Amino acid sequence: MKLSLTLQTPEVPKPIPVALLTGTFEEKLAKAAHLGADGVELMTADPTELDAATIRASLQQHGLEVAAIGSGAIAFVSGLTLLHADMAEAARAETRLRQLIDFAAAVGCPLVTVGSFRGRLSSVGIEGHERLASLLGDAAIYAESHSVRMAIEPLNRYETDVVVNADEGLAFVDKVGHPALGLLLDTYHVNIEETSWTEPFRRVMAAGRLWHVHLGDNNRWYPGYGLIDFPAIVATLRQIGYGGYLSAELLAEPDPDTAAVETLTYMRSLLEAGR
Repeated sequence: MKLSLTLQTPEVPKPIPVALLTGTFEEKLAKAAHLGADGVELMTADPTELDAATIRASLQQHGLEVAAIGSGAIAFVSGLTLLHADMAEAARAETRLRQLIDFAAAVGCPLVTVGSFRGRLSSVGIEGHERLASLLGDAAIYAESHSVRMAIEPLNRYETDVVVNADEGLAFVDKVGHPALGLLLDTYHVNIEETSWTEPFRRVMAAGRLWHVHLGDNNRWYPGYGLIDFPAIVATLRQIGYGGYLSAELLAEPDPDTAAVETLTYMRSLLEAGR
């Protein structure tokens, strides 16, 4: 398993609460490498404003992979969501999703995540479930043609009303029925919506759909500063053969640098203990 830190990209106009590290984008990459991260997860609001070639070169210079391209900044900054009540805005969001896929391919990233960017069924009505499945199916076809996959993230009931736990996620992915769409499980949301720290990971892995993991304790601070049993989760992930990223997407508290340091220190200790 590999460790990643979530960073916001330079065009994002305001701080994202779950993005880590301080300084310029280049300084953040240098810090991530110095701290021993294997990769970074990039949260972008508008990838068309970014120079993908320059970013890819900087990542290579620092020996970092791109674990995932996150879409959460889009809803946070512009309010765009795939289930927006205004169909014109929803169409803009769908275009933005394809731009994320283009950006992922350009920087050599294998995965685009869909969390709060999907929006809420309450904005459009029950038909939104079919609409979301259809557009993510189309996006999955597009992603596959660019050697990129997508992962939808079950979010807790306070943040969405569609796909709130692992079982709903698996059912939704089955409904879409495309091999380029899988799931991302976030320990913070697992803490709220599941009945076990570990079984959701087993079920999703057994279905062949566990493509990414977000880290955050029950208070959404760094792992080890709350109640979640991370040793059990890491042991389970190792047992089921998960070899992907564990990516810190958590509150930048008490400050963005400390949150990054504490996450990497604690998680590295768990990964090394099992070797």
